[in-house]
Amino acid sequence: MKTTILTFYVLITTLTACSDDTGFKPTLPAITQTGENTFGCYVDGKLLTPRDGTGTYLGPDKAMFFIGTTDNSYNEIKVRDFKSGNGGILTLHMENFRENKEGAFAINESNCNDGLGANDNINITCRWWNNSTQEFDWYCSINNGGVINFSKVDNLGNYAGTFSCTVQNREDSSDIIEITEGRFDIGPGLSTVVFP
Repeated sequence: MKTTILTFYVLITTLTACSDDTGFKPTLPAITQTGENTFGCYVDGKLLTPRDGTGTYLGPDKAMFFIGTTDNSYNEIKVRDFKSGNGGILTLHMENFRENKEGAFAINESNCNDGLGANDNINITCRWWNNSTQEFDWYCSINNGGVINFSKVDNLGNYAGTFSCTVQNREDSSDIIEITEGRFDIGPGLSTVVFP
């Protein structure tokens, strides 16, 4: 009987660790340029994809936003996985990227701030769960630490590309991890926040 209970417990723990309460198991989305509103990457070898939270009486916890200014001086893709348990958050900050259009650009140093407080360049900030310390750590991209390749940027609100970079712990510069196989395909239907 004890063996049966233990087996059942291990099975339930395994299943709930791999999927959310609907049985959905996240996967890295395909690289597309058709406005699918998808995002995905590996952070330190673990998958980060946007998954909405359950929300409150104020509304749902949205997992992905496109944020920017009316003059397009900066834009950000903000992603959060509310269901994985790792508390993954990633912000891809892009200065004047509409002027850059399509092509490959360096990912540079982040000060681990977003919005108007972010460095005036293309950079990444990421919050990730540290199993060793049982705390969240903030990681910031380093100067010339990676590349973002914009494969589509148009005036209709479509933005697609791939990226990878090295990020370091804000509190311990010797703690360095990799963000790999990043991809996004943003279309006009994504929740957008615009600042004057």
